[in-house]
Amino acid sequence: MSTTSLKLPDELKARLRTVAEARHTSAHAFMLESLQNAVVAAEQQLAFLADAEAAYEQMCESGEGYEAKDVHRYIRARARGESAERPQPKPWRE
Repeated sequence: MSTTSLKLPDELKARLRTVAEARHTSAHAFMLESLQNAVVAAEQQLAFLADAEAAYEQMCESGEGYEAKDVHRYIRARARGESAERPQPKPWRE
């Protein structure tokens, strides 16, 4: 395990200590947990953006895409726990 030094503004350090104490943990443990959560969230966002870029490239290559109303209908039905027929891609360019 490596060591990293952080220079925190005094106000942030005091707030961090207050929150850590309220959670019955150390400031160090709280910072580790916060950094872990931030890294996971950033990785998920990067993966989402990569998936979106790949989907866009596939749509441009195939010339097919999904109508928003069909996708929204499908998602709403699934959210209600209903089975729904998956939307079918349609040509979007002539």
